[in-house]
Amino acid sequence: MAARAALRRRFWATVPARLRLLRAATVLLSAALAVMLLVAGLAAAGTWGSVADREAPRTTSAADLNLALNDMDAQAANTLLSSGDAGNGRLQTPYEKAVGLYGDARHEIGHDLRTLAVAAQGDQADEKTVESLTDDFAEYQELIGRALENDGHRGGKSAALVDYRRATDLLQQRLLPGARKLVSSNDAAFDAEYTSARSTLSAQLVAVIALGVLLLAVLGILQWYLARRFRRILNPGVLAATCCTLLAVILGAQSLSATADHLRGARRDAFDSVVALSRARAIAYDANADESRYLLDPARRGQYADSFLAKSQELYGLKGATLSTYDAELATTWQAYESDHGDLRFTGEFRRELDNVTFPGERDAAEKTVRAYAVYQRDDRKVRALLAAGKDREAVEFCMDWKPGTSNAHFGAWMAALGKVTDINRAHFTASVHQGRSAVTGLLPWAGGLLLAAMILTGLGLRPRLTEFR
Repeated sequence: MAARAALRRRFWATVPARLRLLRAATVLLSAALAVMLLVAGLAAAGTWGSVADREAPRTTSAADLNLALNDMDAQAANTLLSSGDAGNGRLQTPYEKAVGLYGDARHEIGHDLRTLAVAAQGDQADEKTVESLTDDFAEYQELIGRALENDGHRGGKSAALVDYRRATDLLQQRLLPGARKLVSSNDAAFDAEYTSARSTLSAQLVAVIALGVLLLAVLGILQWYLARRFRRILNPGVLAATCCTLLAVILGAQSLSATADHLRGARRDAFDSVVALSRARAIAYDANADESRYLLDPARRGQYADSFLAKSQELYGLKGATLSTYDAELATTWQAYESDHGDLRFTGEFRRELDNVTFPGERDAAEKTVRAYAVYQRDDRKVRALLAAGKDREAVEFCMDWKPGTSNAHFGAWMAALGKVTDINRAHFTASVHQGRSAVTGLLPWAGGLLLAAMILTGLGLRPRLTEFR
């Protein structure tokens, strides 16, 4: 009881003691709020650094690897398909194009594997996956190299085909599953980072508002006490401190809220589409490779036809469709969608993108992609019809040529359209990152400065009143 009485005399019994206590409470709460904003700002800055410099690049590198592996195998098949017999009867333009694209894909794979090896450090599962991929890729290159060497000899196509079969089986059974595993694991890590950051930002926003309301309440009590005790309506210093505090709380809450919104825009609105479109691009290249394999390897035509259809279903899924019915069902369901954008009777990666249309121009670009895809699908049926009619060379030329109106030209148009949709989402991802960083660096320093001003103004406002009691 004696200690309680002594504390009351020291901190509350007299007017100066009460003023000093309220001043101390104001300063401590202002400092606590400033520290909270500093911690939140540093955490947000770290999140944007992680998102922009680590999580997103790791995921896109894995997606690029998946694409490049499919492209490399497609170009290996195209090289064998267009080379003729030791150069005799070679389709010169398709051959040169395939050789060049094969080299580009091989270079891209080497770059992606090095990038992913660095990114995987510290993650044992990813490290093991990258190591296995590197070893398997070396074996794959050896098999393709042997196939191309055999193909360079007259009558060597059969031996080349044996090596190519082993190479493409290695690709399908080990390389592509490993690449897809890296895409999934890195995307999951990004998603976990996003979820954690959003949760932290929500908690910090609640804490900032709670501390801000408490600080404003203390300043209100101080203003009321001064008016009651000293018979003055308002204390200018405390009033200015209150205004600074209110503005600081608004700026701090706005910064954290904007950061959370931009983070959602970067991840859900933009990057989810980037991942889906990257996956669609890799599937497209693999389907295109299946078409070349179908022409190259008569013994496996059934297998490659089924594989082409399965990949088509992954892109634009139509329940129960076969190669003979797919085009008609695609046209019917797409016409229904064009009449009513809510009428989506298909599944797959294109559906995933259309369900997540967010940005200006994105829907139009996505729709152009599906239309270009439909043209490519019709080309595939023409290739198969020519082959069934015994017009093997015409089928190969139509499939592999790059002249306007040929299958490869239409495939290139499809990929260009798909690239435009991806670029729209990548641009908005970059913009969201920039805006999110600006929300942190542009608003929080002002909030901290206003809280410092509130401390100083509170002291200046109380100084004349405390001087009266000396």
